[in-house]
Amino acid sequence: MSNTHPIPEQLPRVRGNGLFLIGDPHVADIPPGHRLPGYREQVLSKLAACLDRARELEMPVVLLGDLFHRPRDNSNTLLVELMSLFRPHRPFVLVGNHDKHLARWTRDVSLAVLGEAGVIRLMQEPGLQFVLETPEAKVVVGATPDGHRLPRGLDREYVPDEATVLWFTHHNISFPDFLDRAGRIKELPGIDWLINGHIHRPQPQVQAGSTTWANPGNITRLTFSRRSSEKIPAAAIWTPGCEELTSWQVPHEPFYDVFPRQEFPPEEQEEHGESRFLEGLERLAMRRSSEGTGLREFLQANLNPEQPESALIWALYKEVVDNE
Repeated sequence: MSNTHPIPEQLPRVRGNGLFLIGDPHVADIPPGHRLPGYREQVLSKLAACLDRARELEMPVVLLGDLFHRPRDNSNTLLVELMSLFRPHRPFVLVGNHDKHLARWTRDVSLAVLGEAGVIRLMQEPGLQFVLETPEAKVVVGATPDGHRLPRGLDREYVPDEATVLWFTHHNISFPDFLDRAGRIKELPGIDWLINGHIHRPQPQVQAGSTTWANPGNITRLTFSRRSSEKIPAAAIWTPGCEELTSWQVPHEPFYDVFPRQEFPPEEQEEHGESRFLEGLERLAMRRSSEGTGLREFLQANLNPEQPESALIWALYKEVVDNE
């Protein structure tokens, strides 16, 4: 029997020809890592170019997480610049790991300030977020921010059969170049597309049953490495009925105008490898909670159950929590 139930009325409605997707800008006052002075202006210029292109295409904008590189202590000047940039567009912004302070979403982080100012539409809780109405079809959009479990699927009781369901995430997912990551790619019944931020390197799309998994990469080069020197910063475009995302190259400076002219490190580190796991544990140690809730969420999001050491880590976690 065909499902004719209406989409939940409380979901906001937006109109457009598709969605313009911006991955992990990492805006900051102070250049991160090896980036040279001028970083803030360069990233803001990229965001402005993306927003202008989205307006030309008549598409709402979705940021896939990590708008900020540092969650707090960003200058008032930077926040005002972002407010002016975002106010005409009010993009949907997914909460990423860099947007949270000590792995927690709090009202004093910079992203929350932009949300309170009304210049962005935050996606800070998992679930359905908004409805995109296009000339071709209705699209129901959901999201899972950093720190929450990936969806297992969607009960489409309140979603018409003809509607397309997109789901945005900011997670470690086992795309072809990252097969050891915790998030396993599989069919998610009721979800047509899962589009992920967090992993900066663009990944090949993977089809798992009726679900297409995509990871378009990000618009900002952060890592001083040979691989990064070959990267072309790009946003992505999703349109109803498409089989693949369309890449849109973001205007950017040559690599050695934003990084120093020196030899690459002998051993390049992955952007989201073991070091990120250890950094996450360090952040959690700084705000240790008696019930271990934060650590449990972190392990659920980052441990691959197929790795043999995962069982040992969980056993140690339970031993520590049970003995407190």
